[in-house]
Amino acid sequence: MATFRFIMASYETNPMAVSHEIKSQLAKLLATEDLVVEHKKTETACFNVHTRVLTLPMWEKASSTVYDLLVGHEVGHALYTPDENWLETHKIPQQFVNVVEDARIEKLMKRRYAGLAKTFYNGYKQLSEEDFFSIEDEDISTFNLADRANLLFKIGNFIDVPLENDEEKEIIGMISEIETFADTLTVSEILYKYCKKKQNEQQKVADIDSHDQTGKSQTPSNEVVESSEDKTEESGDNESKESEKTGESGSAPVSSNSQVDNGEPEVQTADSLKEKIEELVDMDAIDNVYVELPKVNLETIIASNESVHKEIDQSFEYQQKHYEINLFECPDTMFKKFKLSAQKEVNYLVKEFECRKAADSYARATTARTGVLDCSKLHTYKYNEDLFRKVTTLAEGKNHGLVFVLDWSGSMANVLPDTCKQLFNLIWFCKKVSIPFEVYAFTNEWQRGGYDYESGLHLPADRSPHYEKKDGLIAVSEGFS
Repeated sequence: MATFRFIMASYETNPMAVSHEIKSQLAKLLATEDLVVEHKKTETACFNVHTRVLTLPMWEKASSTVYDLLVGHEVGHALYTPDENWLETHKIPQQFVNVVEDARIEKLMKRRYAGLAKTFYNGYKQLSEEDFFSIEDEDISTFNLADRANLLFKIGNFIDVPLENDEEKEIIGMISEIETFADTLTVSEILYKYCKKKQNEQQKVADIDSHDQTGKSQTPSNEVVESSEDKTEESGDNESKESEKTGESGSAPVSSNSQVDNGEPEVQTADSLKEKIEELVDMDAIDNVYVELPKVNLETIIASNESVHKEIDQSFEYQQKHYEINLFECPDTMFKKFKLSAQKEVNYLVKEFECRKAADSYARATTARTGVLDCSKLHTYKYNEDLFRKVTTLAEGKNHGLVFVLDWSGSMANVLPDTCKQLFNLIWFCKKVSIPFEVYAFTNEWQRGGYDYESGLHLPADRSPHYEKKDGLIAVSEGFS
């Protein structure tokens, strides 16, 4: 049984609520299941594979194209990323797995929905133009391979991403060909080890350069040892010259994208993209509150026709006893007059319905030749080739049924007569065309115990709750019927 979830938000106070629900429907359609999609004031999206709840941030500052891109990406994770703790079997930093898995799920989403490729293209084009990856003033060739792979598979259509050697090209090819999450973990480990190896090589070069720059290198044996004063002066000159090249005194030109303080390689472009996407979230917006319909006890909520008419009859009898005049003569006369005048409108509704039903039936009719000669057409054989009987099959129409719900609250007092007239028109129409129907009125004034008109007292009523109260459910008052 599907779970219905409603958003409790006012359009006047939160005009984006409508587009949020449109994006929720997009997510459900892409996932091809009735996912529960919630928009919350959260920085990152997440998907609970057990409850099938997809939580999306309120990306208020994102364009519609970028919003669709982000929704498509998260649905890709919901469809293709399994719920398993791979950290127990693979010692790989999360960022490296994310880079490879993002490439895989986006490829699978574009394969599943051909039209989504254009959305991804236009969305990443906009992210590239707005420098969401923070690469505008950077030399991409100094980035580690994980960063360059992240750029290549996301915005590679808009920038040049260099690859240094055949080994890097081979790893990129492996990322582009993965199909399963197991492949993701295998290739992520290869990518991580390669970046770790390149970082260690760069660190060794940096250590040697730093050692030379501080004047600690060995002096050749055939050279005269300089005085400490001259050595210090020359060392200072060397450091000044090197600082002019690097822009920083005593440091080697090692890219900040290649290593971090703890010695582990890092994917800086992934961090930059995450931070920029988090900036799209309006944390000051009005948060949506999602609630579900409770499973109510219909036995206590719905009053039977017998109970309603019993109380009406008791009320009529009581009033007739205490008033000498016939209180209902005027209403009865008005009703008969209205019923007579309404026949014309009801007949017109029936005519329109029958015309549309016939047109729909004709449009879905199929005609087939039987292969049996039609004797009534034999005499036309000289100029008519269609001499065989035909069979026309009419598709069965849809089963119709209507439920009318009438507001029976006190605020309807001024318009209730006209509302009832419209209800009667529809009821008489349904009876004429044989459409089954039910009519319900809802109110908080129905006393489940009844009313004693002689004493003017309400009889003891059953006020037990209609449902088991829990957090996250729409409240239904005990007096609702």
